[in-house]
Amino acid sequence: MRPRVWVVERTFAWINKYRRCVRAYESRPDHHEAVIRIAMIGLMTRSLARI
Repeated sequence: MRPRVWVVERTFAWINKYRRCVRAYESRPDHHEAVIRIAMIGLMTRSLARI
């Protein structure tokens, strides 16, 4: 598998660990985008805290 594809699939797997991102709970696309941003902020914060 190409490395770039693997990075994208890994990121999607990390996002899907958040329960609200697994199902389509949000009715508006901008709300769903905000939830994804919150999930990624949490992931980045956790990875920075380990350093």
